[in-house]
Amino acid sequence: MSDPSREPVTDEATVPQEPAAGAVRLGTPVGRWVLMTAVLGSGMALLDSTVVNVALPRIGEDLDADLPVLQWTVNGYMLTLASLILLGGALGDRFGRRRVFVIGVVWFALASLLCGLAPDAGVLIAARALQGIGGALLTPGSLALIQAVFHPDDRAGAVGAWSGLGGVAAAVGPFVGGYLVDGPGWRWVFLINLPLAAVCVPVALKHVPETLPHSLNGMGGAPTPTAHGRFDVLGAALGALALGAVTYALIAAPDKGASPWVIGPAIAGVLLGVAFVHVEARRPDPMLPLGIFSSRMFSAVNAVTVCVYAAFSGFFFLSVLQLQVVVGWSALAAGTALLPTTVLMLLLSARSGRIATRTGPRLPLTVGPLLCAAGMLLMTRAGPDAVYWRDVLPALVVLGLGMVVLVAPLTATVLASVDVARAGLASGINNAAARAAGLIAVAALPLLAGMGPDAYLDPAGFEGTFRRAMFWCAGTLVVGSGLAWWTVGARALLVRRRCRPETAYHCGVSSPPLDPGDAATASGGS
Repeated sequence: MSDPSREPVTDEATVPQEPAAGAVRLGTPVGRWVLMTAVLGSGMALLDSTVVNVALPRIGEDLDADLPVLQWTVNGYMLTLASLILLGGALGDRFGRRRVFVIGVVWFALASLLCGLAPDAGVLIAARALQGIGGALLTPGSLALIQAVFHPDDRAGAVGAWSGLGGVAAAVGPFVGGYLVDGPGWRWVFLINLPLAAVCVPVALKHVPETLPHSLNGMGGAPTPTAHGRFDVLGAALGALALGAVTYALIAAPDKGASPWVIGPAIAGVLLGVAFVHVEARRPDPMLPLGIFSSRMFSAVNAVTVCVYAAFSGFFFLSVLQLQVVVGWSALAAGTALLPTTVLMLLLSARSGRIATRTGPRLPLTVGPLLCAAGMLLMTRAGPDAVYWRDVLPALVVLGLGMVVLVAPLTATVLASVDVARAGLASGINNAAARAAGLIAVAALPLLAGMGPDAYLDPAGFEGTFRRAMFWCAGTLVVGSGLAWWTVGARALLVRRRCRPETAYHCGVSSPPLDPGDAATASGGS
């Protein structure tokens, strides 16, 4: 027998203990660090996706760029993000959510530095595409971290806080962008990501526990597949090429018309898309497992996501141009004008998810898009003689209320339709749907509204096309509202009858793997 007196004496209070995955509570210091890390990472990507819009007129002036170049400045990022975000979520599930998240933050920061130093439009667009790769790694990882790290009783609250604060980061982007553009210059809308990454990475490495496949056992989720070293490179390439070809055709169409340079890429994009689906259906390890769409709820909410984020992307891309080109405001004034959406998201988003658990997601996912559509139609009042309080503020208040009603329940319903072990994959698919929708909207709206390559240089011409574009955006939101009403189950977040009303949100988001009966209820039961 060993002599107890010779055993090393340790004081548990002095030995750092990394919290186990699935055991972190929201109110603890570690829980707050984890939430801060997730919000910083996803907020950095969301901020960048909106802050650039305010800088577009100044970028065009400085680099002597036409409207297609400005579209590619936005879509270069969206293309790689939408194409690779599925792979990013799967990588996190397989090799550790924290590890892939940190790699994504570092990659994103380095690409941001290249954007800030870009000498011409070609380098800027290429650097934006590199940014999208980093975003594809960190964006799904931030939400997957929350799902995997927090205790089941606290995941719903953490998701609500993440959704609300992330929405604020996206909404505050135009204000920050305007301040930087009118101050140190448009290049700083990219360089601002460097200090954010410098804070996010050390905090993640020090305070966020790693979540590997085996760590999900016993925490309400099945283990993810073990790493086998193979990745769906072919699927990722086909998806990127399909989206890229269609995007090119849509952006080139206003200038080139129905020429072979437009029709050829359009046909190629459709064929590549068909090939992508064919490959994913037959691969043993696809980037996009088509079986996940067997959940009626998951498929329905992603269809609503496509409509909603197509309209959002088109609105924010064109509205900041309208306020600067037509109304004549500075970049800072145009960005500040959009702050009401920020305030409303900050004040009310955290409550939205809780209300959805009492009413069910059908009502907010139906009413929210209609409010957003009304706000976009009101924005058509912003003309050359616009007065902020009369012509712009009402539109943004209505739009902000619609976003409050919509965003958090949309996220919660997506996660309620899958088990926690597939959180990274589900988040990746939903984000890919949103980004692909935004990519196509930014490419297609100028074509649908009749904007030529020099449209943003002509205030009188841009005003009329902007109004037509807002009607297209509003119509897309109405379609999304109808889809939600007819396809989203009213009790989708109440997946188990034993859930009390005040805890139904927790059960809906973070319940153990569902048996077939429960899965059917969650997928479409009213």
